[in-house]
Amino acid sequence: MIYTGKKTLITASAIAGFVILFTTMAFGVNGFRNDKSENSSPRDSLCKISSIRLPDSVTFAGEVMPLNNIDTRESLEREILISTFRHSSTILIIKKSNRYFPLIGKILKEYNIPDDFKYLVAAESEYSNVISPAGATGFWQIMPETGKEEGMEVNKIVDERYDVEKSTRFACRFFRKSYEKYGNWTLAAASYNCGRGGIDEQIGIQKQNNYYDLLLNEETARYIFRAVAYKIVISDPVRYGFNLEKEDLYSEYKYSEVKVDSSISDFSAFAEKYGTNYKMIKLLNPWLRKPFLNAVPGKEYAIKIPAEGMRNVEKAERIN
Repeated sequence: MIYTGKKTLITASAIAGFVILFTTMAFGVNGFRNDKSENSSPRDSLCKISSIRLPDSVTFAGEVMPLNNIDTRESLEREILISTFRHSSTILIIKKSNRYFPLIGKILKEYNIPDDFKYLVAAESEYSNVISPAGATGFWQIMPETGKEEGMEVNKIVDERYDVEKSTRFACRFFRKSYEKYGNWTLAAASYNCGRGGIDEQIGIQKQNNYYDLLLNEETARYIFRAVAYKIVISDPVRYGFNLEKEDLYSEYKYSEVKVDSSISDFSAFAEKYGTNYKMIKLLNPWLRKPFLNAVPGKEYAIKIPAEGMRNVEKAERIN
């Protein structure tokens, strides 16, 4: 034991610790190597991480993103970096996009909505039927009252916000109205995130009618950039480090539809009748919230039934 002038107790082991700490700070961890620092290179790094380079030109829905603006450029770079290094989530997004793009793209085309809008679903829900803290639900994050106002059935037994086709049609109708109002697709897309009222308020305050010139709440300010980042990564995953083979991607569900206009008391029995089980019925029809259906009088429901072999990986590959 050693005493200082102030009679503070310091052990020999503590002094040794101070020496090691000081030496490490002064010379670095590699300071104890025999090789000289000038001979080291980035290749010696155990973990190779680098920034990304943006494409020379980027568009959303045919509209050019002004990457010459420093704020625009850095906003897009931020979202691409997040997408690139959020590995597991982005891999799942790439996998799921292969399953849902054909369906979503077909509906967008029906409504004459640019194909790039399919990437908004990645920003909204990552191609999953998620529920936000505020209660927004499904691929397109629709609030319950908004869905009901647009004719969706939303209750504890049937919730059509979980229906990918119906919710996509809901979104398309919104986009068309917004495009007619604003005259450009970027603002039309942004208005889906914060509402047309929110966009109108900021246009009135800031006297700007260009998304890239408006100061918006953080979520809406990131919304288009997130969607475009996913577009860039999904379109060229290898460039951003995602080495997925074709067989790694999720295939489309194959099914037939059965139309019903009356209540169903037991979906397990219903499923058995069609050679499947309740689990698969629920997988293809997540809008059926209970194991039974109380049909609305006069309404017809289309229930998806898995195609033969859809569940079997090898057979499903042959179906696709």
